[in-house]
Amino acid sequence: MSEGVSVANYQRPVNLLEIAERGRLPRTANESDGKSFREMFSRELAADRSVSFSKHASRRLFSRKIELTDDQLGRIAGAIDKASGKGSRETLVLLDDTALVVSVKNRTVVTVFDRENLRDGVVTSIDSAVIL
Repeated sequence: MSEGVSVANYQRPVNLLEIAERGRLPRTANESDGKSFREMFSRELAADRSVSFSKHASRRLFSRKIELTDDQLGRIAGAIDKASGKGSRETLVLLDDTALVVSVKNRTVVTVFDRENLRDGVVTSIDSAVIL
């Protein structure tokens, strides 16, 4: 009879930091534990949370002279995450003096309104709103 491998040895928790450190040179005194791995992991997560803009939305931003900061883009990404968590497909994001209609599934801003244009119009084809 052959000796089998114990399944219990393969059911231990995975330590991603330990795996990332394999094959690296010993740490220097000023290097913190897993810092580079954490930074890389955070960047990858942020890339999955990116927000894109349709041609129409880009034109609206330009024509209405709306500029979005990195902080505002991060808040929009967070709003999309919230809407996605509630099962939304198309959401209205109200951000400061700007309103954005967003396709949640594609993480794409479909159109943009400034305060002046929002007062005159009706927003249709949305199933939720996120107020920031």
